[in-house]
Amino acid sequence: MSAATEAFLAMLAAERGAALNTLAAYRRDLDQAEAAIGDLAETSRDAVASLAGEWASLAPASVARKASALRQFFGFAVDEGWRADDPSGALPAPRLRRPLPRVMGHDQIAALFARAEDEAAGDEPKAVRLLTLIELLYGSGLRATELVGLPLSAAPRDAPFLTVTGKGGATRLVPVGGRALEAVGRWLSLRPQTPPSRYLFPSGKTGHLSRVRLFQLLKALAARAGLDPASISPHVLRHAFATHLLEGGADLRVLQTLLGHADISTTQIYTHVDAARLVALVNSRHPLATRTTSD
Repeated sequence: MSAATEAFLAMLAAERGAALNTLAAYRRDLDQAEAAIGDLAETSRDAVASLAGEWASLAPASVARKASALRQFFGFAVDEGWRADDPSGALPAPRLRRPLPRVMGHDQIAALFARAEDEAAGDEPKAVRLLTLIELLYGSGLRATELVGLPLSAAPRDAPFLTVTGKGGATRLVPVGGRALEAVGRWLSLRPQTPPSRYLFPSGKTGHLSRVRLFQLLKALAARAGLDPASISPHVLRHAFATHLLEGGADLRVLQTLLGHADISTTQIYTHVDAARLVALVNSRHPLATRTTSD
């Protein structure tokens, strides 16, 4: 990898607080581009245009991600004086349609929680831990990474809030409902004390429960609840949290804050919920709704 791209990655880490996974993805995309067309700080516009052929077999989302990485690099290179031109216009720009999130229905949520509550009735630690995990996924809308990495100090005590560290190191306060508070309290009373761990959900000698293990636990619970494991994941529960709150009348800006979205456009995907409900809302709340055509 060239010195210019290394400097760009260092800038992302230092100035924008990019997460490790984000940096790894940028590094991979830039490295592959340089393998195809050479040093990005010196390569020609024609060489940049040739990447369309290199990426022809890729999915539109992959092409869009790679092109975004290069556009940001070229902007940085121009700002730093390494390039006199910005060849980003030669990059392919596939049109993407954001897929709608998979969402669990209320009956599926009820079945999942009924099974988890039944299994946790006897205070078996792993069963209580699983109930706590799904309460926080669905009750607070946490990302899988945010959930498994919660420090013990984040456990709500004096106030019903979690301090969550999200993407890029951004922190936010997330409310915790009564059910989740009860589950967290039960888990804290059963949580292993040895070896000492700074995590709310410890695993191994010094680490925490992994994202992969969280996926496995949730899918196994879904199967025991008579649900299709392939249709359920931590992110699906997060989507259900958002969709069901919006159905209940939550404001989109509030939802953006709760989910930790940097851009409101990311949150707007949840406006797909229940078109009939939205029509009914307009008909009942609009100022003209109570007026007749003869008024």
